[in-house]
Amino acid sequence: MSGDAHVPNGPASGPAPAVRVLLADDQALLRGSLRVLVDAEPGLVATAEAATGAEAVRLARQDPPDVVLMDVRMPDMDGIEATRHICGSPETASTRVLILTMFDLDDYVYAALRAGASGFLLKDTPPGELLAALRVIAAGEALLAPAVTRRLITEFASRPESSRRLGRALDGVTGREREVLTLVARGLSNTEIAERLYLGVATVKTHVSHLLSKLGARDRAQLVICAYESGLVEAARPWAPGGP
Repeated sequence: MSGDAHVPNGPASGPAPAVRVLLADDQALLRGSLRVLVDAEPGLVATAEAATGAEAVRLARQDPPDVVLMDVRMPDMDGIEATRHICGSPETASTRVLILTMFDLDDYVYAALRAGASGFLLKDTPPGELLAALRVIAAGEALLAPAVTRRLITEFASRPESSRRLGRALDGVTGREREVLTLVARGLSNTEIAERLYLGVATVKTHVSHLLSKLGARDRAQLVICAYESGLVEAARPWAPGGP
């Protein structure tokens, strides 16, 4: 080769852009603490603060963040309704919502997921876990622990049938995809589903991707809701790891 200057085969890869986080909570002291926590973490940056649900919606549309860390109880508009506006708007279609609340109540979990939230954490969650959760949500994954999923099944089963929205169509979903969806709804990870169905993890991921597309779901948390509302999961039946 001649002595000409070396030309790279492709563009140089720089650092990944920081995950942009909007903080929504009616307590100024908590918002300030969260901003310090987020801004001190490499790869994360707090872009704005909202004291009400309505303000969270306005700021999210004005400068869409990657993730909204959303409180539930706020004036003007609560966090559940704000989540519904953000997740349902074309302007913020790529924004994910992580619900952060003091109240470990099943109604909040169900309502948050129905509104489009991708995760749910309590305010006593250790800082490291909260920061990790922001990264998980920003990457397009759902944050829904199996324990929360099982509580959600119990709460869903206790509702009057008329409020469960049963009968949601699973048109176009194959038999194997239904099996995968059932196990997703029971809180199993892709690895656990692969072991249960004797499939490769990559194959399970492909099935999950197809389910997201066919059911118009934003993420894994929304698949859980689809499984309940279709009647695919027998919500009243208790389930434990290792069960059928």
